[in-house]
Amino acid sequence: MSDDDDFMQDSGDEEYDFEYEDPDEEENGDVDIENKYYNAKQVKADDPEAAVDEFLGIPALEEEKTDWGFKGLKQAIKLEFKLARYDSAVEHYKELLTYVKSAVTRNYSEKSINNMLDFIEKSAEDSDAYRCMEQFYALTLDIFKSTNNERLWLKTNIKLARLWLDRKDYRQLTDKLREMHKACQKEDGTDDPSKGTYSLEVYSLEILMYADQRNNKRLKALYQRALKVKSAVPHPKIMGIIRECGGKMHMSEENWKGAQSDFFESFKNYDEAGSLQRIQVLKYLVLSTMLSGSDINPFDSQETKPYQNDPRISTMTNLVNAYQREDIHEYEKILQDNKDLLQDPFIAENIDEVTRNVRTKAVVKLVAPYTRFTLAFISKQLKISLSEVQEIVGFLIVDKRLHGKINQQNGTVEIESGTDMDRVQAMKEWSAAIGSLWQTVLNDGDGFKSDESGTQYTPGGPGSHGMAWAQNPMGARPGKPAKGKGLGRLPGVSSKV
Repeated sequence: MSDDDDFMQDSGDEEYDFEYEDPDEEENGDVDIENKYYNAKQVKADDPEAAVDEFLGIPALEEEKTDWGFKGLKQAIKLEFKLARYDSAVEHYKELLTYVKSAVTRNYSEKSINNMLDFIEKSAEDSDAYRCMEQFYALTLDIFKSTNNERLWLKTNIKLARLWLDRKDYRQLTDKLREMHKACQKEDGTDDPSKGTYSLEVYSLEILMYADQRNNKRLKALYQRALKVKSAVPHPKIMGIIRECGGKMHMSEENWKGAQSDFFESFKNYDEAGSLQRIQVLKYLVLSTMLSGSDINPFDSQETKPYQNDPRISTMTNLVNAYQREDIHEYEKILQDNKDLLQDPFIAENIDEVTRNVRTKAVVKLVAPYTRFTLAFISKQLKISLSEVQEIVGFLIVDKRLHGKINQQNGTVEIESGTDMDRVQAMKEWSAAIGSLWQTVLNDGDGFKSDESGTQYTPGGPGSHGMAWAQNPMGARPGKPAKGKGLGRLPGVSSKV
């Protein structure tokens, strides 16, 4: 062996002994903690109480807080919540939050806390669990407020507000929304542009609340304010919610065109966000299109065309096709075969108006060739009740789309002939024209004038044939002197006639 080899060997022994003595001991400690953690995970399904004890024993093995203690507490808290040990879960959650400041990274802690809150929300089933969940949220908000983390404080409050909305706890939700509005405003009460994204999320929650309460007055005001927020870059799903509620508001006001526009915008936003709500909103878009009376197929646009053959939307596709063809039998058959379509309360509430429009068009089309028909005939042909037929026909007569009268005693309808009406109108116009011409001839013509000596025909006038004559006071014939003292020969007239 050379000197160099001896030197390298000696150097290697010295370096090995010096560098790795202490880290080996630390690594052994970490291995023990890690083994304890995974052993606890293995038994938590069969013996959750033993697993809780194992998980809670991990922080005691740490010389200083590490992510292993954080993980152990997370697992223990979830198991305690499942076991209904709510007080213990709250105490250990307090301990968990102490790791947030130094032991784990900010992103990891934020994600873990959000997941923890999601787990608590889904697992809460009774009043005690809900009270425990409220304590979890209160502790979380306190820690974020103490660390001046306004972003996480707002996000957690928004999450809590959604919880109150789902539970329809409008009192607590109203208080929470008021608090968040204030946090998103400047000192003068105007919206802070730097918090525009959070403002829109708060608006969306408040809009949903008023939509549930059917408070259209407040909903409309908030909807218009939300659309004026230009400084935000919101998540497309938030704008989808706002536009969807706007469409429902317009539907309640029977503003079908406005609803159609908002539902289309909502669909595009949900589609961009990848939200499954896009399918439901697409159904609303089809519904509003039928109510607006538009002949444009909602699936002709580039955004909606890919969903035309989607099985989840095929019922509405067939429905709008039958509506535009005015095929009432096909329309009624689709509704009969797809009762699940009416499980959506919003569709169930508005589909009756579409059905009425289809039936009204069918009645107009059916009776067009007739001047007299029975209500029973329409009822049989269209397969709708007599009372509804009478209501539709009455509406058409009042709306002047049918010119006729209903004989309720006989159940018949007599339509006034359009040809007779046109003939009578033409006669009236002709009579008025003749009267106008007669008035013009008598009053404005030059052939007839009234004066003190009676009526006088002027030479060359109508019927004079070039001769002039006048009626004298004695009534003598024109051109012949009267008996007795005559007037002699009239000037300008020959004695031979």
